[in-house]
Amino acid sequence: VQLQASGGGLVQPGGSLRLSCAASGRIFSNNVMAWYRQAPGKQRELVAYIISNGYTTYADAVKGRFTISRDNAKSTVYLQMNSLKPEDTAVYYCKYSSRGDDYWGQGTLVTVSS
Repeated sequence: VQLQASGGGLVQPGGSLRLSCAASGRIFSNNVMAWYRQAPGKQRELVAYIISNGYTTYADAVKGRFTISRDNAKSTVYLQMNSLKPEDTAVYYCKYSSRGDDYWGQGTLVTVSS
C-alpha cells in the first residue's frame, strides 16, 4: 500500500487548509485511515481517525476545528482544518491500517504563522 499526502502549506492563524491522502495498491474494504502530526521536538500524535463505516475520533486539541472524512471509492482520506492555531504547526502524516498492518504516508508540512 502506498500513501500520497498533499495539501500542506503556510497559513495565517485563523485560516483553513485541507489535507488529502490517497491510498493505492492492495486496499481492503475494512480499514482505518488516520492523520497524525509531529511538531518539532515532540512525539508524533494522533489527530483523528476514521473507520471504513464512517466512525470518527478526534484528539481533544482539534475537536470542533478539524473534520476527517473519506471517499472509499477513491481510497482517499481528507482532513479539513479550520481556525488554525500556531500550535497546529507540524508535519502531518496519514496512516492506513488493515489486517494488522500499518502503512504511512510521507508527511506534509503545515505551518501556521503570521
